[in-house]
Amino acid sequence: MTVLMSAPTTRRRARPARAAGKQSRRSSLAVSRAMLWPALATSIVLTQIPFVVTIFYSLQNWNLLRPGARGFAGLDNYVTVLRDGSFLSSLGATVAVTGSAVVLSTLLGMLFAVLLDRNFLGRGVARTLMITPFLVMPAAAALVWKWSILDATTGMANWALGLVGLPPVAWNTDVPIVTIILVLTWQYTPFAMLILLAGLQAQNKDVLEAAAVDGAGPLRTFGWITLPHLRQYVEIAVLLASIMLLQVFDPIAIMTRGTGGTKTLSYLLYERAFVGLEVGEAAAYGVMTVLVTIVVATVALRTLFKVFSTEGLGR
Repeated sequence: MTVLMSAPTTRRRARPARAAGKQSRRSSLAVSRAMLWPALATSIVLTQIPFVVTIFYSLQNWNLLRPGARGFAGLDNYVTVLRDGSFLSSLGATVAVTGSAVVLSTLLGMLFAVLLDRNFLGRGVARTLMITPFLVMPAAAALVWKWSILDATTGMANWALGLVGLPPVAWNTDVPIVTIILVLTWQYTPFAMLILLAGLQAQNKDVLEAAAVDGAGPLRTFGWITLPHLRQYVEIAVLLASIMLLQVFDPIAIMTRGTGGTKTLSYLLYERAFVGLEVGEAAAYGVMTVLVTIVVATVALRTLFKVFSTEGLGR
């Protein structure tokens, strides 16, 4: 009889304990959410409110040369953007420049990350020097590349070509899109390298040692073990680099001024806003650029997911 009476009593005592535990977890969760509110509010103020204002401007008929004629235009600016041939050509230039620079930066970043993950004398100095291009201001980097390296008469690139008997190249005018891709690859390779190097350092060394004991060579180990491990790091590198490169403006404005197939959406937006003084149309281009960024990021992530969905390169 005593045992039968003690079981309900124990359950009644356990219920308040569980209720107290749930209340404690709710209080802890509420505190954690409250601590995130300042960062969330700051993010909304700095990103979402300007985007909403841009959408509002894109619905206005507003030319700075005719301030008195400002009025509501509805979707007319978007119709103008889609009908204008400049939008499609700039979209193609944006995809070509961004895609080429992202792919090259990721491949070179992975190569340098693998090399810098090894132990050798002066590794810390080498890592510091490798990240230097990403720390240079884009405008300063564009000026150095334009006048010191790629100048048709005094540039170091043509000087090196002359040493092997090749004719000089007017890089900024003959191959402007190659010039922009080259500069962007040079500047964003350290960014991809840092992310991939972090992924390599987070890899379990015991797994690599076990693969070496089983007789797996460096290439097989990299393709079947290291590369699948780096999938999420490659996705992050590609996603962030794509978002940043879609907004690149300084090298194009300084080195090519949008000529030779380098007039990207960001430079076209600048022309409409500060040359044509069409604020509403420029805002519409800005909204379309954001939509293109979302589409490119989504396609890049899905493509990468398909590439890395297998266990290794051999499957």
